[in-house]
Amino acid sequence: MTGVAVVTGAGSGIGRVVSRALLEAGYLVALAGRRAEPLRESAGDHPGALVVPADVADPDSVAALFDRVRDHWGRLDLLFNNAGTFGPRGAVDEISAADWRRVVDTNLTGAFLCAQHAFAIMKEQLPQGGRIINNGSVSAHTPRPRSVAYTATKHALTGLTKSIALDGRPYRIACGQIDIGNAATEMTVDLARPDHGPAPEPTFDPAHVADAVLLMANLPLDANVLFLTITATAMPFVGRG
Repeated sequence: MTGVAVVTGAGSGIGRVVSRALLEAGYLVALAGRRAEPLRESAGDHPGALVVPADVADPDSVAALFDRVRDHWGRLDLLFNNAGTFGPRGAVDEISAADWRRVVDTNLTGAFLCAQHAFAIMKEQLPQGGRIINNGSVSAHTPRPRSVAYTATKHALTGLTKSIALDGRPYRIACGQIDIGNAATEMTVDLARPDHGPAPEPTFDPAHVADAVLLMANLPLDANVLFLTITATAMPFVGRG
């Protein structure tokens, strides 16, 4: 057994792919998300999977998730803070306050709440320590048009990553961030449609994201990938041309 992991947003997309990769690598994995049936589909019949429906925007639900993991396995070695939503597209004057709060509650406050509980377990357990990997985005660096709420939360997530990395040093808790550009998931296929440019944007197999997360997760705790960016080679991110 490699360790105990929690993956949020595990019912689809990147969360599903990473959960399955962790299970195949020998981790015990708690798959968290709002809907039980997609989580069960992600878990399949793997004996190392634990399905825990949870809403990361709800503090009580997050507390119950991590209590369940601690009660079931007694420790936590890895949190992949993956749950997120793009929210409605629109310019800054077109986004309602309610939609803004919904994106912030999921992408930023949800990541904070999960990290808070994971950190507390990792700090107290023996042997001490663990790793938190936050799913950022290339939007943490360069935003898409009409994405103010998503972009703001992903920029803020970078600050969260840096703060956790500093706070974790005395307790052997490492924290890093993976920024993903155009992995071929349902969210990305929708965002890369031609209305965002003259042609659909290039995408890549999300299995490579799982490979990158495993690279980060399997390092010893005295080494850390603080930031890792993985994109489709030809996506419009680095610059013009």
